Order: sequence, then structure tokens, then C-alpha cells
Amino acid sequence: HVQLVESGGGPVQVGGSLTLNCSTNLLQFADYCMGWFRQAPGKEREGVASIWWNSGRTSVADAVKGRFSISKDNAKFNLTLQLNSLKPEDTAVYYCAAETLSESNCLSQRESAYRYWGQGTQVTVS
Repeated sequence: HVQLVESGGGPVQVGGSLTLNCSTNLLQFADYCMGWFRQAPGKEREGVASIWWNSGRTSVADAVKGRFSISKDNAKFNLTLQLNSLKPEDTAVYYCAAETLSESNCLSQRESAYRYWGQGTQVTVS
């Protein structure tokens, strides 16, 4: 059973930065897609960024492009989402997700494609 645990959320001022981490019990990542999603109060969950482990190719949602970046640490089996220039509308619960997907499906950031999810970490920008 794949387990994902997010950390790094919290309160932050407008314009500030946060680094979210996702740790997992996965021991190998071949063909895995790792993604970050978020859900703001009263809104549906939306894709933020994804990375296909094999190639390292990434996809970032237009709403956060240029401010957020996704990266992976092959040695530590760790996923990171760097959040910069934060805005109040970035306030949400941020979720890490994992699934074995093709590269193209991974980069499309479809929520329904993922089976494995973390519990989420709250980011509050004010």
C-alpha cells in the first residue's frame, strides 16, 4: 500500500514562500507520476503540478506558473513543491498524489487518474 505524507504547510504572508514536501514508502519510482493538487474552501480540487519520475519532465498549472515549481530527490524518494510569491488565492489544502502513469497522462494532471493520496497540508496566505 502506497503511503504519502505531506509536510511544510502553514501560515505565510502575501509574497512569501513555502516549501512543501511529500515523503513516501515507495522504494522504486519507475513509471510513477507524482503530483500536487490543492483544494480551496468551497472549491473543487485542482491540479497544481506533476512530475514523471522516469524523465523528470514536469507540468505546472497556468495559475501558478512562474511562482511554483515541482522537483524530486531520487536519493531520498522525496517530492517537493516550492511556492513563491504567494497570493491569498493560493490558500488551500495541498495534497500529494502518486500513480503509475504514462508521461503524457502524468503531465495532464488529471485528478481522477491517481489512486494514492496523502492527507494534505494546509497553506494559508494572508
